[in-house]
Amino acid sequence: MLMTTDRVARLRAQFVPLSIDSFLIQAPSNQRYLTGTSVEPGDGYVLVTPKRLVFITDARYETELKRTIPTVERVITRNYLQAVNDTLIEDGATVLGLEDTLPLRTFTWLDEHLTADPVPLTNVVDDLRQVKDADELAAIQRATALTSQGVEALFTVLKPGMTERAAALWLTRWMQDHGATGVSFPTIVASGARSAWPHGQASDKPLALHELVTIDCGFYVDGYTSDLTRTVALGDPGDALKRAYTAVQTAQAKIMAVVRPGVTGGELDQLGRDYLTAEGYGDAFIHGTGHGIGLDIHEGPNIGRGWPDRLEADQVITVEPGVYFPGQGGIRIEDDLQVTATGHTVLTTVPRNLIIL
Repeated sequence: MLMTTDRVARLRAQFVPLSIDSFLIQAPSNQRYLTGTSVEPGDGYVLVTPKRLVFITDARYETELKRTIPTVERVITRNYLQAVNDTLIEDGATVLGLEDTLPLRTFTWLDEHLTADPVPLTNVVDDLRQVKDADELAAIQRATALTSQGVEALFTVLKPGMTERAAALWLTRWMQDHGATGVSFPTIVASGARSAWPHGQASDKPLALHELVTIDCGFYVDGYTSDLTRTVALGDPGDALKRAYTAVQTAQAKIMAVVRPGVTGGELDQLGRDYLTAEGYGDAFIHGTGHGIGLDIHEGPNIGRGWPDRLEADQVITVEPGVYFPGQGGIRIEDDLQVTATGHTVLTTVPRNLIIL
């Protein structure tokens, strides 16, 4: 529980600057972060007071929580919000910070019934989660390593006639057979003209010769996710798409080369965007350059136009430039990088050159 204790201490250190003396957490990922469990804790609230870390839930989850987070105090009740109020009174808390994503109905009850003053706040725990501790980094390294192996295994079975959906299911089964606990988003397999859809879901379309195939996937291992994209070809896709691929590959390499503490997300995005624009592909780059990953597939810091977020050591980010040509195809190359004190380490290991199967 050393790392979890550190996380709660870091949250409590925010109490004085935020003018609060307690904090209520409903978001499942934030609950997992503070309690140290790698599974969804279940229905209920995590409450941090000056004295205690308490999980307030009902009897449906009591046995499971005793096993998954045995050192976290539990309050078992059917009336969660009343238990929040009772705990605050017991611990002498008077100003309760809340996630501003709470449902309006919940906030209204708290506002009307709490003896403490409720204060909605934005991204308090989410911001703490950006810099990973050693346990988190190890889990992400396991997730990215396994995902890299899975994608390379998929390349050995991709062939014309296989449907996008069959390819996505094959990869998911392989990952689960080798230790992944689930996907962090539905696996994208988009081929031919559909590869120009950045978030195109796998369909019953068969893969065909001379088409590009984009695979974008994220898998959980020990509660933490990967996020990896590769675009491959089933036979020669033609000179125009190969030139575009080389441009995306070069743009990604230029961006990754300067990933280090202090650089902003906006600066990284601009570097890749300027290069692709100079190569004639500026209008085809239609999304941001990356984002943080961890307990969720999208976390801070943001890597996109104008973002002022400065990278810090032990953040984990994606770098994923892409270009898209409606009716023809699209190309995206995405890798996961751990920011280090002096630069970065690339965690995903699938080759980045255009693979022609």
